[in-house]
Amino acid sequence: MIATRSPIVRLGIRAASPLALVIAAFLFFGGHNRPGGGFAAGLVLGAVVALRTVAGLQRSGGATTVLGAGGLLAGAVAVSPLLFGNTLLDQVVVSTDLPLLGTVKSGSAIIFDAGVTLIVVGLVMALLDGLSATDLAKDPGTRQSAS
Repeated sequence: MIATRSPIVRLGIRAASPLALVIAAFLFFGGHNRPGGGFAAGLVLGAVVALRTVAGLQRSGGATTVLGAGGLLAGAVAVSPLLFGNTLLDQVVVSTDLPLLGTVKSGSAIIFDAGVTLIVVGLVMALLDGLSATDLAKDPGTRQSAS
């Protein structure tokens, strides 16, 4: 496969990965007021994981752990308002004044978005595991055929 044999492709993926992580962080934190959020950030992070896995730069493992953590986090944030007599998925917004930044607002929706991000990345990792994408990074002569 060209991704494992070409040093230019591997170098390009290594160079683009930090930029993609910055874009994912921007989408994650900007998603409440602009397009983006946990799902869009998860897709960008999933693309990084997929590219790095196919290029042989990393092995994607632990998909069930990432999926489970994301599901538990999103589920806990969704159900926790019911414990206080509020409606399902009700958001709590906290505002604080910081010396250099001024008023900073944050809410429980950002924690829910973190859970959604983990679920999306975990699904991409599970898909890569299911398709044996880590085998694509091996030398073609060492792979076993499915016949």
